[in-house]
Amino acid sequence: MTLLLAVLFSGIGIFSPVEAKSKTHTVNIEALQFSPATLEVKSGDTVVWKNKDAFAHNVTAENKAFRSPDFQTAHSWKFKAGNKGTFPYVCTLHPTMKAVLIVK
Repeated sequence: MTLLLAVLFSGIGIFSPVEAKSKTHTVNIEALQFSPATLEVKSGDTVVWKNKDAFAHNVTAENKAFRSPDFQTAHSWKFKAGNKGTFPYVCTLHPTMKAVLIVK
């Protein structure tokens, strides 16, 4: 019994709680590009898009899983990733701006 309690409370036991901390990731919008163009995150993580361009942009998933409002220079928009999958997205104001968010 003492050995079982020692294992459980030592942090190495199979029953020890392990909390995965969520992270915040940044995508910069600059020179009519999303950087990075492909971002992999975990479900529960937050993604922040920062507009460093001289004009407004938005972030719109092709499957409409997420969509930001248009946001101006020096502003940002954040999204908490939930559903797992691969989400190609675009700025609908500048359709040549494309990127991919992968949620694991």
